[in-house]
Amino acid sequence: MAEINTPAPPNTPAPPDTPAPPHTPAVLSQRTPPRHPAPPHHRPHSVLRGLLKTARPKQWVKNLLVVAAPAAAGQLFTRHALTRLALVFALFTACAAAVYLINDARDADADRAHPTKRHRPVAAGQVPVPVAYGVGGVLAVLALALAGWLTPPLVPALLTAYVGMQLAYCVSLKHVLVVDLVVVTTGFLMRAMVGGLALGIPLSRWFLITTGFGALFMVAAKRYSEAVQMEGTEGATRALLTEYTPGYLRFVWQLAAGVAVLGYCLWALEDGGTHAAPTATGLLPWRQLSVVAFILAVLRYAVFADRGTAGEPEEVVLGDRALAVIGLVWLGMYGLAVAHC
Repeated sequence: MAEINTPAPPNTPAPPDTPAPPHTPAVLSQRTPPRHPAPPHHRPHSVLRGLLKTARPKQWVKNLLVVAAPAAAGQLFTRHALTRLALVFALFTACAAAVYLINDARDADADRAHPTKRHRPVAAGQVPVPVAYGVGGVLAVLALALAGWLTPPLVPALLTAYVGMQLAYCVSLKHVLVVDLVVVTTGFLMRAMVGGLALGIPLSRWFLITTGFGALFMVAAKRYSEAVQMEGTEGATRALLTEYTPGYLRFVWQLAAGVAVLGYCLWALEDGGTHAAPTATGLLPWRQLSVVAFILAVLRYAVFADRGTAGEPEEVVLGDRALAVIGLVWLGMYGLAVAHC
């Protein structure tokens, strides 16, 4: 009897030696080379936004300290002073932005492993590392060159020292106990000094003491808040904080607050004293009375420091209504003292 060849069921696998049809995935995979994902494309507008964000616009408010010395000396509201101070503000902002860019480029790998810093534009890949290095270097060079051309010699010298100190901080000094606090505090003090240097205003020793220890108070309170918030959360912030104890940082900000208050009291009493005779335009010793507002401001800020919520000083200063009112009262008192000198 002859064999009858019946067709195989649809689900019956083909014999091993049966060649695959040319349209099967196996053949297609042999003919088509594997595709690899293309590298991310950096759009110019996206990179520019990333560069601006890396420059920390919220931190630019710190550079308003350049008006501190001229305001304290009563030499702020002149056309020459305002023009020069606007230039110095822009130069200091450019130098600080350059440091931020170089710092983020250098720390890109470490930031990618951080729960919050990984969102920074350089760490996230929005800004290429070479671009951050290049823009930071160009900003620093241009700012220092313009300072040497347009401002008195002491200003570019101070800006050069600031950039050098901050770069050293990015490389190694931020890992050294106590020195990191001193470097950050010195940066604030330099901001307060540069306005006086730009206008040739002598800087009072009490002004320097009050500003320096006031800055240390805020810096130590910031570190203390970070240390309190990171307790029990390993790797949540900078590694150096694990070497500080909250008790030590509390001691530092309390000591700094006390020295800042003492320095301000001596500064307020330095000109005129308590025996100054009233005049027709100034019936009260406004400079001495401003001590009360200054102490109240320190005490109010210490509330946030003690709670461990002073991690962002600019948010505390601008976000607390009572502190803002106290600050305005102090500003009014000191303004009256300067106006009636």
